[in-house]
This record gives sequence, structure tokens and C-alpha cells, in this order.
Amino acid sequence: MDVLMVLTSHDALGNTGKKTGFWLEEFAAPYYVLHDAGARITLASPKGGQPPLDPKSDADDAQTADTRRFKGDLEAQAALANTVKLADLNAETFDAVFFPGGHGPLWDLAEDRHSIQLIEAFEKAGRPVAAVCHAPGIFRHVHDKSGKFLVAGRHVTGFANTEEAAVGLTEVVPFLVEDMLVANGGLYEKGDDWAPHVVVDDRLITGQNPASSKGAAKALMEMLRQ
Repeated sequence: MDVLMVLTSHDALGNTGKKTGFWLEEFAAPYYVLHDAGARITLASPKGGQPPLDPKSDADDAQTADTRRFKGDLEAQAALANTVKLADLNAETFDAVFFPGGHGPLWDLAEDRHSIQLIEAFEKAGRPVAAVCHAPGIFRHVHDKSGKFLVAGRHVTGFANTEEAAVGLTEVVPFLVEDMLVANGGLYEKGDDWAPHVVVDDRLITGQNPASSKGAAKALMEMLRQ
């Protein structure tokens, strides 16, 4: 199984002067679910190279068993430091794609034409697409083969408005994930704030928040084994 993981290259949290990027747990937890299941993982980002890490996700109180494992895993660290450029990828060489979140994707991946084309190619080929937390924002401009928004009429989740309000960034982000999914016709579902919540609709897998990242990856692996 060849699985592509796509991370953000964006590191500025709007005009706040603060840094953002990808959320460590949302990368590490899925990475090890996929790795331990024997998947061959390719890491990519819009700019290639080392993607920016949201510093808040590296704080002591944000650590999990998977993030601690990553900090001792030199092979995984080297792979992350050398992500492939999205523009250089061929979707046909992968069985599935997983997008970790963090606020970064709202600025770059949601608008990146290579990301949009990649997702649409996976959808057309009937291959699984998974995204967690803020990463479902990448579906903002993605359409299915009939021309409708990819999420239209489909059960989805993503970072909730209440969760965005809780972290104080409602007025900072370029758009709210929940509002966008609803505006694009998605049948948005949410669980309790910060609790694991994964939604599977056909070949589309979405997770609500960081705690949902491992469950989303497990759902992806189950799908690949069918």
C-alpha cells in the first residue's frame, strides 16, 4: 500500500505575528498507524522540504505517545525534513491520501491548485481521501466528477466553530471549516469539542480535531484492506 501524506507549507497565523503550520499529533498519530500497518508513506507539501510545525503543538501539554515516539525516530524526522513538492507528484502512484491539519492548510492547501487537482484525481479514481481537524478546509474548491462540490450531500466533519472560538482564532482564520463545509452542501456532523469524532462517507474520511487523527487513519487502513 502506497499512502501519500500532504502537509502545509504555511507558517504565518494571519496578521497576528505568530507562527502556525501543521499540528504535530495530527501528523504523528496517522503516520504511525500507517507505518505500523506496513504502508509505504510518501510525505509532500506545496513547497517541499521541511514543513513548518505549529509551535503550540510542540508544547509539553500537547504531547502524546505518538509525538514522543516521533521525537526519537530519526528516520521519520528525516522524511519530514525532505517532503516532496506537490507539483512533482503523480496521483496514480498512490492508493490513498491523508491530510493532517493545523491552521496552516487554511491558507495554502485550501487554495493550492496542485492539491485541488490531486484530490479530484483521487475522487475520480475512487481512491480514499482522508483529512483531519483543519485539513477538511482543503475541500473548499474541490469538485467531484459531476462538477458538484466534493462534500455536497456527503457526511463530513472538521474543526468545529465552537473549537475555533475556544482557541480564540475565529476572527483570524481566512474561513471557518464548519461554515465552509456547510456552505458547500456538506452534511456536517460534530461530536463533543476535543473528543474523537470520525465520519466516513464512501471513500471520504474526515476527523473533527486532533484527537480524531488516529481514528481517521485507522478508518483509512480498514478501507484499504477491503
